[in-house]
Amino acid sequence: MTVKTEEKTLEIILDEMVNVVENSKDEIFHISEEARSEYEQLSRELEETKTKVIDYIEDGDQLEQNVSYSRKRLSEVSKHFDRYGEDEIREVYESTHALQTQLAVMRQEEEILRQKRDELERRLLNLDQTIKRAEGLASKITVILTYLTDDFKQVNDMLEEAKEKQEFGLKIIEAQEEERKKISREIHDGPAQMLANILLRSELVDRIFREGSSDDALNEIKSVRKMVRTSLYEVRRIIYDLRPMALDDLGLIPTIKKYIATTAEYNNVKIEFTSIGKDERLNQKYEIALFRLAQESIQNAIKHADATVINVKLEIYKQYVTLVITDDGKGFDPSEKKDKSFGIIGMRERVEMFNGVMKLKSSPGNGTKIIMQVPYEAY
Repeated sequence: MTVKTEEKTLEIILDEMVNVVENSKDEIFHISEEARSEYEQLSRELEETKTKVIDYIEDGDQLEQNVSYSRKRLSEVSKHFDRYGEDEIREVYESTHALQTQLAVMRQEEEILRQKRDELERRLLNLDQTIKRAEGLASKITVILTYLTDDFKQVNDMLEEAKEKQEFGLKIIEAQEEERKKISREIHDGPAQMLANILLRSELVDRIFREGSSDDALNEIKSVRKMVRTSLYEVRRIIYDLRPMALDDLGLIPTIKKYIATTAEYNNVKIEFTSIGKDERLNQKYEIALFRLAQESIQNAIKHADATVINVKLEIYKQYVTLVITDDGKGFDPSEKKDKSFGIIGMRERVEMFNGVMKLKSSPGNGTKIIMQVPYEAY
């Protein structure tokens, strides 16, 4: 419960971080768009201002020429004052004064336009830097979002996988302890109990023989022999469950056939076996692995799937070995993790140990198909 709560809290924190970063990205994008819009507006205003400055310069230069001519005229009138009438003198003076005033006003307006132009250029430069910084921040935030949504998810998946492996390791330890209890119980209830009975019956045979009843002693000896045979069978069965000796002596295919025959008869299930490709001995560790994979798959189909028909196919080719197990059981949803799914996790781990791949296809009501393929070059 604590682990699930921590996982849920981590997901909530991650979602909040993603939301904050996404909101920040939206705000930066909004600022960038506003700056870009203002930049375009100021760019148009700057072009208009530059045009006005040029016009003012040209008009001012022309007006300055007019002022210069008017000054010369005024100078001439002033020099030959007696040649001109009062009205003409006043006209020349007022015209010159008006032109000088107009020139001064125009030069002042030109200076204002120049200052406006320079201010617009500075603002455009600042806006351009703001836009570039906003684009840089947006790019960095995109990287952060990618990390939070993709890379961090991969890290989370790796942590989840590590947690599964840890739980699987604990399950292995529990299974080992359970297997030891099972073996201990089987030996105690089976061979050990029978050996104790054999010891008692042997003492009984000794007493009967001493009393002179040879026929009864012979019958007891036969009974003891039967008990010894049964005990031997039980010991061999336990040994076979621990590690089938036929795997060392006969190889993979005969051992699987023998195991299937025994399992099918004991569980009243139809199990069909097909072997394709080379019928040859493989490296011992691969034979053990493939046998355990077949054994685990068959037991899962019987115990959990309630299968009535199981098909086992072994393909041995030049470059790979493939083991396929299908059943007509009740099936399940592979995405749902249950306690019994640790058996499948263990199978997948065993396959990956040999650089192989395992595919599982199943759905409720449609049985299960497991495909395990191991590279043949390893042999």
